[in-house]
Parts: sequence; structure tokens; C-alpha cells
Amino acid sequence: MMIRFLRCFGTQDLSVFERMTIREYSIRSIACQLRQLDEEGLIYRQAWANWQVQATKQQGKKPVYPTFKKFFDKEKIENEILGIETPENNFKKDNKLIDLMKKANK
Repeated sequence: MMIRFLRCFGTQDLSVFERMTIREYSIRSIACQLRQLDEEGLIYRQAWANWQVQATKQQGKKPVYPTFKKFFDKEKIENEILGIETPENNFKKDNKLIDLMKKANK
């Protein structure tokens, strides 16, 4: 936990870590993950822009990712980090449960 603190939270002062509550650590940890997600989003957006600049319109040549959201769904990842339930997340969880039940019944 201390190594993650030193790596992610932008301070080298261990007394800050020692005074930190578990709740504060959890909040800072989520903020760190969201900050990393923002940085990753910038990288993907740059890759998308580079691809768009180089794309040519030729018949029969369709892009693999027709929209940026298909390429990088930041909102979906952010919801996963924050623990926000979406119908899509619930469906995935249900599939996992169904798979486990199928294995148990074999």
C-alpha cells in the first residue's frame, strides 16, 4: 500500500501516508486511477486523430473503428472504476453467473 502511495499520489512525504485514513486512501486511489485514465484517453485520442488524418476514402475499405467511442470508451472504463452499474455491466455479470451455474450443473 505504501509503494502505491509513493508511486501514484505525487508526494514522497511518508508522514502524509501515516496520517491518512483508509477512506482518504481509497478516494485518492480512485482519483489516481481516473487521472491515469485521462492520460490514456489523451494517448488514444492522439492515435485516433493520427488515423483519421491518414485515412483515405476508397470503396471496400471500411475502418475497423467507425467511431472514437468504439475505439476507446472512456465513459465505460470510468464507470467500472467508480463502480457505477450500467445495464451493460449487469448483463456481463449475469453471463458470468450463468456460466458458473452451467459448470456447477455438469
